[in-house]
Amino acid sequence: MIDLRPYRSLGGANHGWLDAKHHFSFANYHDPARTNWGNLRVWNDDTIAPQSGFPPHPHRDMEIITYVREGAITHRDNLGNIGRTEAGDVQVMSAGTGITHSEYNMEEVTTKIFQIWIMPTRTGEKPGWGARPFPKGERSGQFVVLASGFADDTDALSIRTDARVVGATLKAGETAEYPIGKNRRAYLVPATGSVDIDGVRVNARDGAAIRDEDVIRVTAIEDSELVLVDAA
Repeated sequence: MIDLRPYRSLGGANHGWLDAKHHFSFANYHDPARTNWGNLRVWNDDTIAPQSGFPPHPHRDMEIITYVREGAITHRDNLGNIGRTEAGDVQVMSAGTGITHSEYNMEEVTTKIFQIWIMPTRTGEKPGWGARPFPKGERSGQFVVLASGFADDTDALSIRTDARVVGATLKAGETAEYPIGKNRRAYLVPATGSVDIDGVRVNARDGAAIRDEDVIRVTAIEDSELVLVDAA
């Protein structure tokens, strides 16, 4: 089953410095049919103006993954972590028992991110933060694990939940497969381009909520950059 959620149907708000679109209920946007997808709780499509961003604020008991699509985001937190994550790269913040952080676009250009929140399987642990580059060449024509709660995914950033965040870059006409299993759910969003999934066209920044599939087969209609969450 594929539930297509076109970009134009998403909730959101434009705050001037921040133009935010919400795939799931968030802040002042509430849709009882879109509160979560398994343990995936939030998928925000954020456009952040230059020299602006989210001032310090707290979180707890949430795994927060930031996928940078354009520009760069600069992170600071009360643990002393400081980092700049560029386009195509990923950062993970495990809020754990509590963390206060800020996220700023310190660049001279607009920054665009996917902000993904996944409910943790493990709670009561110390907070943490990490980031790493994921060269797009490694994702060419195939899905690569970017963040994972599974010990076997040794090359991925660690998250404290039964989920994976994966990415792929496909040339027009290329097909990539991801084995999901019928007891799990997936949520796929093209950052750029458009793809076909079992006859359903998914355009850039649309969401595709997928379940009851053993294998997800994605064919690029045009050159595409994809992000997918494999959720419990």
